[in-house]
Amino acid sequence: MQISDIWVFLAMVLYFVAMLSVGFFYSRRSNSSASQYFAGGRGVGPWLTALSAEASDMSGWLLMGLPGLAYFTGVADAGWTAAGLAIGTYLNWKIVAKRLRRYSVAAGNAITIPDFFSKRYADTKRILSTIAALIIIVFFAVYVGSCFVTVGKLFDTLFGLDYHLMMVLGAIVVFLYTVIGGYLSVVLTDFIQGMLMFFALAVVCSGTVISAGGIDHVAAFLSDIPGYLSANHTATPTVDPATGAQLAQGGQPLFGAPAEFDVITIVSLLAWGLGYFGMPQVLVRFLSVRDAEEIKQSRIIATVWVVISLGCAIAIGLFGRALLPVQFATQSAAESVFIVLSQMLLPSFICGVVVSGIFAASMSSSSSYMIIAGSAVAENIYRGIFKRNASDRQVMWVARITILVVFVFGCIIASDQNSSIFQVVSYAWAGLGASFGPLMLFSLYWRRTNKYGAIAGMLSGAITVFVWNLAIKLLGGIFGIYELLPAFIVSAAAIVVVSLLSRAPDKEITDVFDHYMDDDTNMGELLEEHAVRA
Repeated sequence: MQISDIWVFLAMVLYFVAMLSVGFFYSRRSNSSASQYFAGGRGVGPWLTALSAEASDMSGWLLMGLPGLAYFTGVADAGWTAAGLAIGTYLNWKIVAKRLRRYSVAAGNAITIPDFFSKRYADTKRILSTIAALIIIVFFAVYVGSCFVTVGKLFDTLFGLDYHLMMVLGAIVVFLYTVIGGYLSVVLTDFIQGMLMFFALAVVCSGTVISAGGIDHVAAFLSDIPGYLSANHTATPTVDPATGAQLAQGGQPLFGAPAEFDVITIVSLLAWGLGYFGMPQVLVRFLSVRDAEEIKQSRIIATVWVVISLGCAIAIGLFGRALLPVQFATQSAAESVFIVLSQMLLPSFICGVVVSGIFAASMSSSSSYMIIAGSAVAENIYRGIFKRNASDRQVMWVARITILVVFVFGCIIASDQNSSIFQVVSYAWAGLGASFGPLMLFSLYWRRTNKYGAIAGMLSGAITVFVWNLAIKLLGGIFGIYELLPAFIVSAAAIVVVSLLSRAPDKEITDVFDHYMDDDTNMGELLEEHAVRA
């Protein structure tokens, strides 16, 4: 290992130690109760809520997947996807956050998303929460795998170390501080990591622009690539049929005729924004915020962070193509462009701090996924079905065992180092968004929704994602649309049709729906009245 690598490694080790220290620091407080372990006791302020939500949401995809996509095919794919995500972020904070925070309390102080669905519909048999927990386990295992892929690629690119060994070691660090510290450690480390990700993107983006000769020089170079800077066309790299690697000639990458972006493709990419309404790692932040009235401040912070971060990530990919035109021959390889640019442009120790942003992104997301998966199984299946009188200590041990299982499955999924982070994330995003997004919106806004419609919506959304991705999408044409959009529509239709064809919800349920946005005094009187009646 060279001297420069040692400084990079030292900076990253210091970062890992700091994150583990946070986990140990909060371990005693987080282990005091299940509410503290899973939701921080609903005492999280607006800055921590906003940045932890966005850091856990974006993951290594922001620093590797999105720049890699922009590098390989140009503005359109990455740009329209980012636009959908920015719009979805704002709308989620605007129309879901405050309502969910208040309704989760009114419906029985729910501390997890599956728990909210069951309490919202008075599902005493816990069918809703069980289905939701199983869906979370399946798609979060995929999500965690994408984070571990990021970790392996990071160390492989930086130091030439074995991908599989470093992927597992990095995953163990995340596993330890998640298991030890619970939700509070996850939120605080996510806040720190959100700040670091923002700093890393800004520094590398600025450095790349300067090194590439300025914006005008880069624009002139990229405009010669057919469709690369177009919003309605995408560049088409010329690849070797045998290897799938992009061909080059005279030190310049080869491209074919650009592919046209039709309305269907644009709508498909904008549909990424729909996923936010069903992302448990974001929605749980709404449950844990200290005061519903602080959500407006969190919305502003989160939206500004997302817009600037997405813009910098895309710019890094574009400017990286001008600076390193033939270095990355596949989209999977191009996902290392941020790392390589950091090594080129920054002093070794600062490079270590900056690339820790990639590990930060992976840590923040995978820890959130694991703690939510653990809470889903422990609270909603173990205590909800098998042992209703389970103690908080027992519930937290079940959660830790679940986290261990998700950790193992994540490592298995990440064992293929040629996996594209962007593709893995897109699949899990569709599954969660279609399963929970429509149901969350109907739960908050339509009083006629009942538990039968809720069950139909979750199941139809998840099944449609599988079927569309594995079969229908292969037909091409209009069927090549991102599976989240048709699955979201199918789920919404199922909720409406099944709810209308089945019995209307009981008066106790509709009374809470009619008043959950009232002030706390009125809500308390209503709940007390229902308790006396019962």
